[in-house]
Amino acid sequence: MKIGSPTPKFRNIQGSTFHQELKKRVNNYFTENNKKSTGNFSLYFKAVLFWTLYVALYVHVVFFTPSAWIALSECLFMGGLTAAIGFNVMHDGGHGSFSESKFWNKIAAFSVNGLGASALMWNNKHNIIHHTYTNIDGVDDDIEIKPMLRMCPTQKKYKIHRFQHIYVWFLYTMLLIIWVFATDYTKYFKKKIGIVPIKKLSTFDHFAFWVAKIGYYIMMIALPIYMVGFVSWLLGFLVLAMFAGFVLSVVFQLAHTVEETSFPTPLGDTNNIENEWAIHQIETTANFATKNKMISWLVGGLNFQIEHHLFPKISHIHYPEISKIIKKTCADFNVKYIEYKRMRDAVVSHALHLKKMGSA
Repeated sequence: MKIGSPTPKFRNIQGSTFHQELKKRVNNYFTENNKKSTGNFSLYFKAVLFWTLYVALYVHVVFFTPSAWIALSECLFMGGLTAAIGFNVMHDGGHGSFSESKFWNKIAAFSVNGLGASALMWNNKHNIIHHTYTNIDGVDDDIEIKPMLRMCPTQKKYKIHRFQHIYVWFLYTMLLIIWVFATDYTKYFKKKIGIVPIKKLSTFDHFAFWVAKIGYYIMMIALPIYMVGFVSWLLGFLVLAMFAGFVLSVVFQLAHTVEETSFPTPLGDTNNIENEWAIHQIETTANFATKNKMISWLVGGLNFQIEHHLFPKISHIHYPEISKIIKKTCADFNVKYIEYKRMRDAVVSHALHLKKMGSA
């Protein structure tokens, strides 16, 4: 899809009641069990725990200068916490599912600014574009990693792609660094993500963008260099950022770029997608390791990506229960529900998908 082209449209399939039935059954679950669809104490505790650990480690590394191996271990842990805060706090907050309070949702969403990324750019890239046009080449920015990676059949293939299933793992470590220092600015100055214009930013939005960036650079670059020196900072920062980037990349890519997910293209001159929106989301999304409670806890339920894409305003703490409803509804309507029992199965499938894209 060329830049400047109109965004695709989803078909309203006459007589289809799939999406309506899904919403009805899930809504009934919350009504019958007298539950709120937002987060609860367990989520708030996790948010406080992760941020407390992150701040404590930062203070210890920067101001108490532990030995090199302890410092590097703590930076690695901070990298994991960066990903965990993104998965559990920022992500739910950005979708308005962290709390019933708009204020606390805003606080949770904007917590990503403290990790170096822009909440404003994330909202446009993720909530608006990715969640609407999942796996559509030329629109969904999550599969636009050209020219280094070929993620779907409609993207141009280069000779280097024959090896992408090997070198991809290093590229994933660079995600946070590129995100923090490059792609946020590209989106900000171009005022668009791919072919989709970003909504006009207010004066406060511009102010918030620059304050967040400058604040991060002071806290994560200038102050540590002043306290521990350039080389020590650089090693620690790379350990933190590369580990966080790797974890973030792998978790998000396992959800959409595996062997069984589809990459629909608009139909002819109509620019329509073949399926209705709900079926499109299911066919382009996969779950993994949903029985593994530790993985679910750490990744903020993002191993339940089908549930998240269908009901992004429902907090991830409810995904294990509503997944049963969604899976049953898919079976009733003969809609394929893609799921990998173990995380390693999804990782292998992702690698095989990349290998196929590099050789096909």
